[in-house]
Amino acid sequence: MPPPDEDAFRRQRDAALGHACPFERALLARCAACGLARSVLLAEREAIGCQSQAASERCHAYHDALRTASRFALRADASAPWPFSKEIRLQCGGLIGLRQALDEADGAGSADPAAPVDDADAVLQRALQRWGGLEALPYSRVIRAVIRHEPRRRAPR
Repeated sequence: MPPPDEDAFRRQRDAALGHACPFERALLARCAACGLARSVLLAEREAIGCQSQAASERCHAYHDALRTASRFALRADASAPWPFSKEIRLQCGGLIGLRQALDEADGAGSADPAAPVDDADAVLQRALQRWGGLEALPYSRVIRAVIRHEPRRRAPR
């Protein structure tokens, strides 16, 4: 049996998803959810895309800004792809930290600071309305959550 063609899989995946979700790993790790996420099962793998082009662009812009702001804290090389563990910390910690910053700004403390984000797009929209744009977001608070986030450990075999 010939090895699977990963390029063909990626093409099929991109066609099935439509708009890519930059926080796909966070959604698959269940540290966040999103009302606009669309799950697709393809070749025994789960992939998540976005139902809205505008939301996908908004999330991509936040992900890129968060990646730039977190590069030093995570000791990541800008020219190389990030390892899975750093990308998970960036995505999960970035969404959880943004929700925590919103809760602090609104004066409402979250019961569990590590609780999963209920709706990533809603949190990002609320943050953009609260602070007026991506460049004004409180990245120093968000990056603290990125650094503190520990990915779930694998169960021993």
